[in-house]
Formats: sequence, C-alpha cells, structure tokens
Amino acid sequence: MANVTIIYGSSTGATENIARKLAEAFDGSSVMDAAQLNEAAVASFKDADLVLFGGSTWGYGDLQDDWHAKMGLFEGADFAGVKVGVFGTGDQESYPDTFVDTIGILAEAAEKAGATIVGKTSQDGYTFDESRAARDGELLGLAIDEENQGDMTDDRVAAWVSQLSSEI
Repeated sequence: MANVTIIYGSSTGATENIARKLAEAFDGSSVMDAAQLNEAAVASFKDADLVLFGGSTWGYGDLQDDWHAKMGLFEGADFAGVKVGVFGTGDQESYPDTFVDTIGILAEAAEKAGATIVGKTSQDGYTFDESRAARDGELLGLAIDEENQGDMTDDRVAAWVSQLSSEI
C-alpha cells in the first residue's frame, strides 16, 4: 500500500469528514489537521508516495483559518519529486465565483514549492462560474459540495482514490 499523508483544515467538520473517507480508502494513511502542521511535518513529505492537502473555502474565496495560518510553511519548502493531490469543500450555488478556491490556492503553493499536482478532475457535473481551482478545463483536485450535491460525495471520493492510485 502506498504511503499517503493527508493534511486538512476544517472548521465545521465537512472537510475533516472527507479526509477521513480518503484515509479509509487509502488504508494505513496518516491524517493530520492543518493546525498541527509544522516544519518537521513538511520536511517529512519527501518520504510520502502521495500527500493530500484539503480545506474548505470560506466567504468569497478565503482559506480556512488553519491553512491561512500555515501557508508560510510552503515558502522555502522543497517539494521536488513529491506528488500532491488537493481536495476541497465549497458551495457552488451560494458562491459560484469562488467555488473551492482553496483547492487552487493550495495547489499553487505546492507547485511553487516544486510539487507535482496529481488527481485533476473534470468540471462536468458542477455549476460554478469561476474558481481558482479551475485550470485548462479541469479542476486541480477533488471538489466536494456537500450542501448541494452531498449524494455524490462517496462516488466522487471513490473515483478520485482510484484515479490517484493509478497516478502514484
């Protein structure tokens, strides 16, 4: 089984729930709240086959508080050779112009640190207008909208895990 590390930020528990589902699917993976993230943990990403970053998008495209406080850890970090997948939760109907922006923000930070982003997904089935997570007709990771499409969550998680497993 692959060595998978999952780091998430969650204020209401929705993103934590997705992180736990991913951990179940990647049996034996380690899960950490972003609030616990430190330089030692970032340095240990080199040992992982895959690192997953997850967070919710707040307000009009803002990072979840724990991530907001930890973004400085990406600066100067060396993620060369590290495969990173990003997942996020958001509300595409109430915030169609910033839906899952956190996916884009986290992916951009990981890319700047040298990571390879894996797990890009189709925009099909979503009804947002704009998102920092969208690039070249794809989403940079797994987008979950529990508010409006909660019945699709388990299928989307399973499909993403299958996809990631083939990319690592």
